[in-house]
Amino acid sequence: MSLLGPEWTALLYLAAAVCFILALKGLSSPRTARRGNAIGAAGALLAVVTVFFSARLDNIPLILAAVAVGSAIAVPVARRVQMTQMPQLVALFNGVGGGAAALVAVLELGHNEDPWVRLAVVFTMLVGAVSFAGSAVTVGKLQELISTRPLLFPGMPSVMGAVLLGAVISGALVVLTGSFGWSLALLGFGLAAGLLLVLPVGGADVPIVISLLNAFTGLAVAASGVVLGNVLLLVAGTLVGASGTILTKAMASAMGRGVAGILFGAFKGGSTAGSTAVSDRPVRCSSPEDVAVQLGYAQRVVIVPGYGLAVAQGQHTVAELATALEARGVEVVFAIHPVAGRMPGHMNVLLAEADVPYESLRELAEINPEFANTDIALVVGANDVVNPAAKTSPGSPIYGMPILEVVQAQQVVFLKRSMRPGFAGIENELLHDPKTSLLFGDAKDSLSRVLGAVKAL
Repeated sequence: MSLLGPEWTALLYLAAAVCFILALKGLSSPRTARRGNAIGAAGALLAVVTVFFSARLDNIPLILAAVAVGSAIAVPVARRVQMTQMPQLVALFNGVGGGAAALVAVLELGHNEDPWVRLAVVFTMLVGAVSFAGSAVTVGKLQELISTRPLLFPGMPSVMGAVLLGAVISGALVVLTGSFGWSLALLGFGLAAGLLLVLPVGGADVPIVISLLNAFTGLAVAASGVVLGNVLLLVAGTLVGASGTILTKAMASAMGRGVAGILFGAFKGGSTAGSTAVSDRPVRCSSPEDVAVQLGYAQRVVIVPGYGLAVAQGQHTVAELATALEARGVEVVFAIHPVAGRMPGHMNVLLAEADVPYESLRELAEINPEFANTDIALVVGANDVVNPAAKTSPGSPIYGMPILEVVQAQQVVFLKRSMRPGFAGIENELLHDPKTSLLFGDAKDSLSRVLGAVKAL
């Protein structure tokens, strides 16, 4: 017996599904993203409450215990995570979702002998396990707990083939026999496949893989909806799977690469291969006062934010600098690359936090033709997204990736912590261009000193 009848449960599930659809619509634009996020959160809350009141009364204590444990873990983590660690948190939550779907499928295996439902169980277990293991590797790479370089070993393609064959065989045996033992073997093969899928991915490709694994989790959740006979899981999982797939394709296009090349390019030397090597080639250095003079007497300045800005938490300072320059009659805009930072929209969210007007943000296709008429391009903590090697060096790991054409500006100023290369691990020849000057130091500190010098002009 439950507190909600099936009719009310179905109606509330429908309302939650509508909320999820409206949330995705809202998240499609920065202007409506806050409202879309609120609608999505309301839909999720409604779904959880509906599950609670439609459950059997004797299961409610277990549900409450699970909610308490999950909240005790999730709330402190979410409150303490820094903006620069948000991609890791997203990847972690994504992996947990896939793992949960896989475990639910295992538990439901013995409750249904329908071969079609068992096929859905196999799909959920395999894809959920791949998402869990793969997401764990992406977290390790982003957190630099493991190398950002592609990790390969001799015979790896053959091992991957054997793992996939083992997954197919064990999955078929689960469908035919319903064996719990074979389901555990399938989970093992799924975990191995997730590890082998992501370990060869390096550097700047990791955010795209996170998006792909998010789509995998959505598909696993949708399949678990079939297993459990839960329409809301089916709808929500399908939405996540579809949106994750679209986002993955869009990000891969922004990198100028195909998804297959991102996943398997390392086997032929085509994946970004993160490095920590520091160049010792000479560059032209500048002082905060020199940069302030350049900016303060320019007519047009384009600011290119990157991950270094997020690390330094310098978004408020760069916004204040833009305001100070505009007060002097300088036109200031921000150039946003689709994959700047560590996840899609990273820079948009960062600048929105500092109340930078949305009208001041320019996407890649819009801003590139304007660089030729730009006096100064101020690059703050970005590297790979402005690296001309993407256009000039066919052997480069990022060759073919669309970049922000800061090389076309009259002058380029880089704010960098060191000469260490970007996440893709390749040297940026633009740093050695005669029209380029560098101001070394923490981005927030450098911006503060430049701001002070601008105000003193």
